[in-house]
Amino acid sequence: MIVKTFELSKKENFNSSIFLLYGVNEGFKNEIIEKYFINNLKVNVERYEENEILNNDDFISGLMNKSLFENEKLIIISRLSEKILKIIELIIEKKISGVTLILNSKSLDKKSKLRNFFEKDKNLVCIPFYEDDKKTLISLANSYFRAEKKSISNEAISILIDRCNGDRKNLYNELNKLTLYLGERNKINTEDVVILTNLSENFSVAELVDNCLSKNSTRTIKILNENIFSADDSIIIIRSLLSKSKRILSLKKDFANKSNVDQIILSYKPPIFWKEKEVVKKTITKMVY
Repeated sequence: MIVKTFELSKKENFNSSIFLLYGVNEGFKNEIIEKYFINNLKVNVERYEENEILNNDDFISGLMNKSLFENEKLIIISRLSEKILKIIELIIEKKISGVTLILNSKSLDKKSKLRNFFEKDKNLVCIPFYEDDKKTLISLANSYFRAEKKSISNEAISILIDRCNGDRKNLYNELNKLTLYLGERNKINTEDVVILTNLSENFSVAELVDNCLSKNSTRTIKILNENIFSADDSIIIIRSLLSKSKRILSLKKDFANKSNVDQIILSYKPPIFWKEKEVVKKTITKMVY
């Protein structure tokens, strides 16, 4: 069933421990997860990307064999595709308890099997997250500057909002940069905003790792400068870096024996997602000396 974010304050009324959060507004999703799940439930939190779950044959059995002395878990899975649906169906079939599962997905169209599955099942919760409008972002920015006891012109705020691409996560990243740079200064002018903030781009963990492995130092540095990664983000980055490094190492060994890199990538198991094939190809060729 479809639920609005404000209804989560009464989520004890929902007969569900599985939640699908989808949409472009990562900042708002992070706020909701923090407020209504991590802080409210006070449980152990585990974060995964979908490919880690799909490639782990022991994931379901690990949930079923949870120790009696182990606290309840909150599991957050990101970078989703329709493939995760089989895992969700299996969890429901096994009636696994003691686990709250959050699926964090990008935008899903109306034809999405995953979205339809959650919308039609009364025992599952589906929450859409749309871009923040300008009014909401202005309100968030003004609240932030009032709390920091700093003054800023309407023109400077307008420029700041225009660079956030409708996502409060981008806004908070830019606000943190401004605060760190300005220090004890109480007034922020338009020039400060223009110089210190960047045109917003949504960089994923995968993009950071891919550019790092392909030795694209310029892009890697840009991504690091554009983002303020949390401790949880850092864990996901390390996991992704290790996982993709192992894949590249395996492909590199095959490439040493064969000359057709396209055929090597095509025959690799598990299959490489089509969007990744070009960057994987570049990485392999650059790592062969």
